[in-house]
Amino acid sequence: MISRGIRGAITLGANTKEEIRSATIELLNEILTKNDVKIEDISFAIFTLTSDLNADFPAKYARLDCGFERVPMMCYQELDVENSLKKCLRVLLNINTTKTQKEIKHIYLKGASVLRGDLKNE
Repeated sequence: MISRGIRGAITLGANTKEEIRSATIELLNEILTKNDVKIEDISFAIFTLTSDLNADFPAKYARLDCGFERVPMMCYQELDVENSLKKCLRVLLNINTTKTQKEIKHIYLKGASVLRGDLKNE
């Protein structure tokens, strides 16, 4: 097995704990399903939130609701670049897999789909 990264992002409607929880669960479930990833194959997860999202930590919900109890995780604030997408939660999962980079499905949901328009047909 080798190490591969899976990227994903989703936009939220509001800066609330429930929105962060819901978006985290939706995004992680989609990534895990589309890539057939088992929790025990995840090396680590890095979450970022735009500066307008600070109501809670997405890693908390990955742990409580998605089975990431033993996955090392960190949360960071995304760079606040002018005219960048707002209310966006991003994740980078590092996994152990036999898949090639071309077989990895990066997931961009809701308004975050504009971040990687080149992946729309995957």
